Amino acid sequence: MPISAYPHLIDALAAVKEAAALANEELGLLEPAKAAAIVEACREIREGKLHEQFVVDVVQGGAGTSTNMNANEVVANRALELLGHAKGEYKFLHPNEDVNLGQSTNDVYPTAVKIATVFAVRGLLEAMSVLQDAFAAKAVEFRDVLKMGRTQLQDAVPMTLGQEFSAYAVMLDEDRSRLAEAVQLIHEINLGATAIGTGLNAPAGYAEAARRHLASITGLPLVTAANLVEATQDCGAFVQMSGVLKR
Repeated sequence: MPISAYPHLIDALAAVKEAAALANEELGLLEPAKAAAIVEACREIREGKLHEQFVVDVVQGGAGTSTNMNANEVVANRALELLGHAKGEYKFLHPNEDVNLGQSTNDVYPTAVKIATVFAVRGLLEAMSVLQDAFAAKAVEFRDVLKMGRTQLQDAVPMTLGQEFSAYAVMLDEDRSRLAEAVQLIHEINLGATAIGTGLNAPAGYAEAARRHLASITGLPLVTAANLVEATQDCGAFVQMSGVLKR
């Protein structure tokens, strides 16, 4: 299955590349014309275009390197077209030297996955809210309907069907709260950490500039991790989110 089957991830990757281009232009590392073309290409991707060009499989080695390179090449080739060049004329704009400037798969990919997760969880939270309201309504509707409560797979003592649905509503409310808490951890990103968290090959000020632009693009309250080495190797936020979803 190609990564194009996960549009939230594609959109998030485009947002990261757009933020990086804006940060690099701001710091004087990327020519304005190149930055503008990269930004426009990324915006087209976030509008749903070019997704079919994201062809690498979701199951891959290299911690997402194939995905990052796929994104770099799609953005670069579309940017080249916008600049009036043919695809593949990388002497004018290069996937690695320009689109991936100041970045590593190890900060781009986890940042994109976190953003994609937030986008996906939004829909889940909305659906859970609708279902919770439906259960609460049924709790009222069935408040006088008697039934047997069960323990150990057998009838135990009486209860109302309304009480049963009320319990479902409360459980969903608690899960929504836990999910919202887990999302807060996902807002912490390591963009600017580069390969191992030291920020090697990223200029001074890049991490903050990229975070600021990315927060503006996504509308999310993103924060840069206090320790980028820790953030680059720690999967705690993903484990927490996974645990809440499994519950």
